[in-house]
Formats: sequence, C-alpha cells, structure tokens
Amino acid sequence: MAEYTNTFNFARGVGSTSICVGQNNYTSIFQQYEKVIIDSLITSFGLDFLIQDQHGGDVDTIHNVRQIGVDELMQYKNSSNEKVYDEKPAYSSADYHAQGNFRKIKHEAREQWMNNGFKDRDDMYTSGKVGFYGRTDSIDSSRKAELDHIIECKSIDDDRGRVLSGLSGPSLADNPNNLAWTNKNLNASMGAWARGVNEKYRKQHGCDAPMDMVDIKAYVQAHPELDPKTKASLLSHHEKAKKEYDAQINRAYYTSKAFFRDTTKAALQTGFTMGIRQVLGLVFSEIWFAVRDAIKSGKESGKSLFKSIGNGLVQGLSNAKARYKDLWHRFIEGSISGILSSLTTTLCNIFFTTAKNVVRIIRQSWSSFVAATKVLLFNPDCLPVGERIRAGAKILATGASIVAGTMVSELISKTSIGAIPVVGEIVQTFCGTLVSGIMSCSLLFLLDNNSAINRIVKQLDKLPSVEKAVIYYKEQARLLEQYCAELCCIDLDSFKKEVCAIHDAVSFINKDMNARDMNAALLLACDKLNVELPWDRAGAKNQNDFWTDRNGAFEFK
Repeated sequence: MAEYTNTFNFARGVGSTSICVGQNNYTSIFQQYEKVIIDSLITSFGLDFLIQDQHGGDVDTIHNVRQIGVDELMQYKNSSNEKVYDEKPAYSSADYHAQGNFRKIKHEAREQWMNNGFKDRDDMYTSGKVGFYGRTDSIDSSRKAELDHIIECKSIDDDRGRVLSGLSGPSLADNPNNLAWTNKNLNASMGAWARGVNEKYRKQHGCDAPMDMVDIKAYVQAHPELDPKTKASLLSHHEKAKKEYDAQINRAYYTSKAFFRDTTKAALQTGFTMGIRQVLGLVFSEIWFAVRDAIKSGKESGKSLFKSIGNGLVQGLSNAKARYKDLWHRFIEGSISGILSSLTTTLCNIFFTTAKNVVRIIRQSWSSFVAATKVLLFNPDCLPVGERIRAGAKILATGASIVAGTMVSELISKTSIGAIPVVGEIVQTFCGTLVSGIMSCSLLFLLDNNSAINRIVKQLDKLPSVEKAVIYYKEQARLLEQYCAELCCIDLDSFKKEVCAIHDAVSFINKDMNARDMNAALLLACDKLNVELPWDRAGAKNQNDFWTDRNGAFEFK
C-alpha cells in the first residue's frame, strides 16, 4: 500500500498530526488521533463542571418565568426579579374596575343607550343583543350588558411576565382592545369557571393557575356545548387581545436595560468560563501525555513509578507553558464560543425552554463552529483549499461526536440505570465519553483515508488561492536573492548574518544616551562586527595612548 502523509493543525491548538496509511489501521487510529480525542474528551466531559448549565438558560425571559410553577425545574435566574414578584402588592379588584377606561367606557355606553331610545347593542361574543337594564328581574340576564376584560384581571395581576416587564397591570387590562361587551350570563359563567380552576390549582400547588389555564381559550375547550359562532368569536377576540398584550410586555422587557444587563453579564461570564475551560483542557492533555510517556520510560518499582509520574507532571506543565500562544488562542476561541452560545441560548428561551443538555449541545456546537470558521476563513496554517476544508470537517466531526455523546448520556439519564444514585451519573459519563471517542476516531480516520475524500481534496488543492500566491512569490524572492548572491560571489548566509548584526548595532546606538555610553556602545558594536580599530593596528594599549602619541598614524582600511 502506498504511503500517504497528511499534516494539519487544528485551530483549537491541538497540534500537528501526521497520518501514515501504511501502518495497521486498527493500531494506528489511536496513535494518529489520540491527542485530538483526549483533548476533546477532557474539555467536554472532564471540565464541564466549570460551567453550570441551567434549565432555561442563564437569563430570565417572559416565556420562562411564566413556566415557574408549571415546570418543576424552572426558577428565576436573577434573584432580584424573584424578589420583585414576591413583594408585589396584593390583587385589588378596585384598581382594575373602578377607574380608567373601564369605568369611562361603561358610563359612556350607558349614556348613549339612554339617549338612543334604549336601543340595545351587539353582544361581541354571541349573536344576541344586550342593554343596560340594571338589576331588574323582569329582563333575562342573557340580555343584560356587562363589560368584560378579555384577559382576566387577576391573571394579568399574577402574570410573572407582566411583573418582569415592569408594566402596570391596570393599564394593560384597561386597553380598549382588552374590553368587550357581552351578556351577564356568559360573563358570570366565565368568571365562576376561572375561580373554580384557580381554587383547585391553589390546593395542589399553593398558587393561582397560570394565565393560559384560565383564559378564554381554555374556557372554550372546557365548554364544548357552546355554539360554533360563540366559540369562534371568543377565540378571535382572545387572540387579538393576547397578541397585543404580549407585544407590549415583550417590547417593554426585551428593550429594557435590565434584560440587556443580564444578557451581557451571562454572555461574558459564560465566555470567560469557556475560555478557562479550553485552556485547562490543553494544559491537562499536555500533562496526561507527559505522564504517560514518563510512566512508559520508567521502571517497574513503585518508587520509580511515582517518581516518573512526578517528573511527568512537571514536564507536562513545562510543555503547556511552552505553548503559551496556543493557550491564548484557545482562551480567545473558547470565550467567543461561550459568548455566542449564551446569546443563542437566551434567544431560544424567548420562544421555548431549553433543557440543560440542549444548552450544552448549543455550547459545543458553537465551539466547533468557531474553530472550523477560523480554519476555513483565516487559515492560520496556510493550508491549500482542500486540506483547509478537510481540517474544518475534522473539527466539526469531533464536535458532532461530542454532541452525540451528550445525547446518549441524556438518554441514559432517563432510564432506570441513570436514576441510580452515584452509579447512574458514572454510567452516563462513561457511555457518553465512549460514544464520543469511538465516533471521533472513526470519523477522523475516514476523513483522512477514504479514497473518494482524498480525490476530492486533491482536486480542491489545485484551485488557486491567495495562500498559494503568497508562498509562490516568497519562493521566487528567495531564489532571486540566491541568484544575485551567486553572481556577485557573495556568501549569502554570512551576508545575512552581517546585515542582522549591523541592524542590531544601529538600533542600539540610536537609543538616547550620553557621550560616555555612546562611546561604550560604539566599541561594543565594533567588537561584535569584528571591526579592527586603528589603535589595535598601531599596537597601542588603548585608545588614550593612541591619541596622545605624537608619532601615531591614523590609518583607514
């Protein structure tokens, strides 16, 4: 089998890896990719405890706070928001019914009804007519007009999303689009039904039911006996009122300084932690390989073994320090990934609740995407087009393997094995790590050794690129320089060394210094450049003797 060697460098700072297909496939997989796999597994599974993923992300959203009490895992992310809700004033019916538009509209409608000859108006929920007949028993309650809050006042007052936005409950309830004329029978039926639901929910959970359990939509579902026109009208008015109600709350909260502050804080915190996690992953992987090599080269006695481990730890730390540039790049990439994943998670939680493992998957996906983007767009190792795409694919494949392992760990957590204390968590981590390791090895080996992929890469490498042009012109400049040196019979290597020495001397002499220091600097420069001084040729002990000798001759060479 012909030998094929491919050298690449992951943007994550894993280092260069040479692949030789001539070796035994099954033996060489871990030799080729061990560093990549170990680094990824240490970072993704061993150091994930540094980042405390939360159910629903790290920032309070309108959607999430409304799930508190419904979703047992949901809680406030910012304790100050929870405090504001807990300390809100108790519900007062008078605040919602005895003032503002509600009272004004009722009064104006009654006056208009009397001035128009007691002409009834349309019931906005049903096809009937209603008027203002007061408390008389001679008129059926199905004809008596009442002004209904489409979104119930108590629900508005208790709405955690409304409190989070900081908007006034009575003002929202008083919106003309939230008011509808209907008959007393239907209005009383909806009110009694909502009170019953709240009472039952309060016994079970200690608080009133969430808004969507006592709204008109829920009422329609609980009363299938309503005629189709009434159902359609109720749902239509509710949808319109709820849409405007949510729009006001969302606009107020998601444009507020509080949301911006919490989002920025969460993103920076996750970014910093992700950066530290990536750096520690590189350090620990260097320590592991140094310790492993030390143990292999050590003796079998226990004392020698522990000494080898100690030497390996020291060497691993030394290796990590030597890669300080890689450490810095890893921190930057990790920080960018963390910030983007935090922002993505917050955006998702505006519309739906993300579970802890979903947050982890988003984080890992961004980490792989950022690393692959660095290779594909910035190409730090000046790879040709095909190899650049292959390197990016390897990064994405490793990230996909970690995501798959996370999903397997999540599935196991839902089984009876995962529910076992201590053991369940160990099994989850082991199985997730095993799946990630096997998938990573297989995918990376496939990307390097599949004949079809190699043919595609070979064709892509033929495409012109800026990197190729830069390398070409650099080589042409080097060859031209070498040719000129040969024409002039110049030792090019020596000439380069002399130019560097002169450049260093000039840089040093140009520094601001007094006459004595300048003299010492000139003498040092002459010594480094092997310049023969006049007094040396004249045999004088020093320059003072040379300048005071009347018979001395100043000779230039």
